[in-house]
Amino acid sequence: MKARVITILDNPQSIESADRCIKSGAKWGVTVEKFRAITPADNPIMYAKKKGIPTENFVEKYSRFENCVSAFLSHHSLWEMCAKGDEEYLILEHDAIFTDMVRENMPYTMAVNLGKPSYGKANRPPLGLGPLISKPYFPGAHAYIVNPRGAKALIERATVDAGPTDIFLHINVFPWLQEVYPWPIEARDTFTTIQKTEGCLAKHNYNDQYKII
Repeated sequence: MKARVITILDNPQSIESADRCIKSGAKWGVTVEKFRAITPADNPIMYAKKKGIPTENFVEKYSRFENCVSAFLSHHSLWEMCAKGDEEYLILEHDAIFTDMVRENMPYTMAVNLGKPSYGKANRPPLGLGPLISKPYFPGAHAYIVNPRGAKALIERATVDAGPTDIFLHINVFPWLQEVYPWPIEARDTFTTIQKTEGCLAKHNYNDQYKII
């Protein structure tokens, strides 16, 4: 398994958070490497157009448009890498922290959420590996494993109706999505590079010190 943490390499806060993620992974025996995030400076709208990815669904009140597209494209780039090989990928966002061991050789189908819900209300799944229960979509895209078959399916669907990454990963579209409980990874965020204020209010870690950068 390859583990990659999406990192904005010209953002000190992102680098610091990614370093914390890497350190926490090492504690639990997972070697995590940084992956360069796509950012608004990379002209994500043109990048998406070249990939045949529509961007209309990224226009919404909770997130900044180009930032949200950039985040999706960062995940999409890792899906492409996964689809071209024969290894599964553990995809992490920079605010992810390992709190438990990630089980090896899980018999999941194509993609499995490992991340504790980071915003809003969520259901508690039964113990172990099972269908996605916490929400009808990934409860944050901060920690999940995808295999090449799953990555190919995500890439194919992205040309139809891409949108904010966590909402895109929806059981109505991908009924094979799964999750493992207890969740071994959680988001410990103190800032966002994607959301507007409206998109932060439901975050479990939101407070007066939370930064929108």
